[in-house]
Amino acid sequence: MAAVLLVSCMGNHSGKRNDKNAVEEGRSAMETTGGDLFLLAGTYTSAEGSKGIYLYRFNTDTGSSDSISMVEVDNPSYLTLSPDEKYIYAVTERNEPNSTVHAFSFDKRTGKIELLNSVPVNSSSPCYITIDGKGKNVHTANYGGGTITSFQVKENGMFASTVSIMHFKGSGPDSIRQEKPHLHSVRYSPDGQYLFASDLGSDKLYRFIVNDTPFEGQPGLLENSLKEFGVPAGTGPRHFDFHPDGGRFLYLLGELSGEVIVYDYSFGELIQKQVIAADTTGAGGSADIHVSPDGRFLYASNRLQADGIAIFAIDPSEGTLTKAGYQLTAEHPRNFIITPNGKFLLVAGRDDNMIQVFRIDSETGLLTDTHQDIYLDKPVCLKFAGQLTIKN
Repeated sequence: MAAVLLVSCMGNHSGKRNDKNAVEEGRSAMETTGGDLFLLAGTYTSAEGSKGIYLYRFNTDTGSSDSISMVEVDNPSYLTLSPDEKYIYAVTERNEPNSTVHAFSFDKRTGKIELLNSVPVNSSSPCYITIDGKGKNVHTANYGGGTITSFQVKENGMFASTVSIMHFKGSGPDSIRQEKPHLHSVRYSPDGQYLFASDLGSDKLYRFIVNDTPFEGQPGLLENSLKEFGVPAGTGPRHFDFHPDGGRFLYLLGELSGEVIVYDYSFGELIQKQVIAADTTGAGGSADIHVSPDGRFLYASNRLQADGIAIFAIDPSEGTLTKAGYQLTAEHPRNFIITPNGKFLLVAGRDDNMIQVFRIDSETGLLTDTHQDIYLDKPVCLKFAGQLTIKN
């Protein structure tokens, strides 16, 4: 494979500034976001006892939780919410072309989730779903099909018909895991002007310019704006996250390499600046990655061996990483999430059938198990929804 593609960075986002004030502002903002939130958990439903999407009350001050409701749906392995949180969108992940996506209404007064409609993805194994800031365009990353499927959303939250499906070409050095494209995640940039997608099979990040005002039936992405960013051969790009300080750094986790790649980010362009190991066992099972809300720490999950969370401190000026610690977790931490106030990190331990709740040390970023586990068969996706309004 070719060497990493380095792209010139536009704008004055060099990171050569003192970000102490930004960090303090982040801490102050987090202190005001406590209280009860909704916690949504997507599951694999092949195991007896797990039937779909589960809803909980989660207290972001104490780490305690209570079950509220659930809705039945097959293999909702990834979820997203509309910007106003009135609707939930979920994939049904199947390794076959008839995989689907589902739109649900979400009533915060009652905690009730109801199916609105379902539409086909026209590809196999959709494993990630995202929505734009206007709540109008939804995209799925389809691992098995090596594609991105795009949909439009109606005013009532329901899916319109499929708008487009984009196919990709390529492969990587791992003849088993990288025999063809495997799209694993799709996310908008913080300013909403670009959509990025990771391709585990071809060792690439793709970038599209967003179509701000698509007519009905027109794609929400400008397909001819596709730009490819190569990553080191054998990385197997899986998930990525932007730094909360304006998104000026992008952090990409390689599932196969077990490494985090750090980029300067500005106006849709990337410059690679660091590669650091998250998995030192060589297991080839790194999974999820998130930056803390205050921008001081980064967390990356690893599976297959020494299942757990790698913890890094983030340099406030450069965005580069320094290893801070490692926390063992329940088996197969496919997905995890951090509370908006930065106090807790929740891990979906798929193969131990539990959601673990860890307290975050605000000074070191290290994790402490609170032993306030939520027991659930095959949890694989966690999402928070805004302030709880449901009454007992």
